[in-house]
Amino acid sequence: MNRPVLLVIAHGSRDPRHAATVRALVRRAGALRPGLRVETAFLDFNLPSVPGVLDRLAADGVRDVVALPLLLTRAFHAKADVPAVLRQAPPSLRVRRAEVLGPSPLLIAAVERRLYEAGLTPGDRSTTGVVLASAGSTDPEAIAVIAETARELRRTGWCSVRPAFASASLPRTEDAVAALRTEPGVGRVAVAPYVIAPGRLPDRIAAGAAGADVLAGVLGPSPELARLLLERYDGARAARPVARTA
Repeated sequence: MNRPVLLVIAHGSRDPRHAATVRALVRRAGALRPGLRVETAFLDFNLPSVPGVLDRLAADGVRDVVALPLLLTRAFHAKADVPAVLRQAPPSLRVRRAEVLGPSPLLIAAVERRLYEAGLTPGDRSTTGVVLASAGSTDPEAIAVIAETARELRRTGWCSVRPAFASASLPRTEDAVAALRTEPGVGRVAVAPYVIAPGRLPDRIAAGAAGADVLAGVLGPSPELARLLLERYDGARAARPVARTA
């Protein structure tokens, strides 16, 4: 069966934990779909680069690629960086771009998994306030998606959920923690990093969580995220190929 190659495009980071986590997630997704060729590339800081992988795929005789941005929202990287680099793909490649990961119920499930792994139980939801802490963005669409994700998480039964941001937007994690402390019914406060891999901004989230009772881990190579990668891949296979730069 001649299936398109899945190319997962991550941002990249100087922090070595970032690339290691991305690769672990991609391996997990590949294990769920035996026979599917899955590749990883980075926009910055890490290798292989996106152009390098696209050139290698073309040299291998690959004709169809689904490029999946490993991003939770449609902010600058999804709207500018990823399309720009894909437009420069070798002409022999038909490249289809998948949607970013969020929003999705699978992301909500992954957040809850990490909260439970940090020591909470489903029975704690009604008395626990959660800070959904993302990296941050100046893009109004991205901020709105984070706010809606916080509302969706609240609908699963948590006492209260507030969004927070490590950069570019407000409130900061520590301010959201302090605000939850004042809410009626909140007996404990948990911080759930809404980020895929470790790095500078997730470390800032962790520092801001010093006043919380619970700090969950990053989403990382969770089974829900691995399934979501394949869901986005399947949804993109019928999409129109990316137009090339003239």
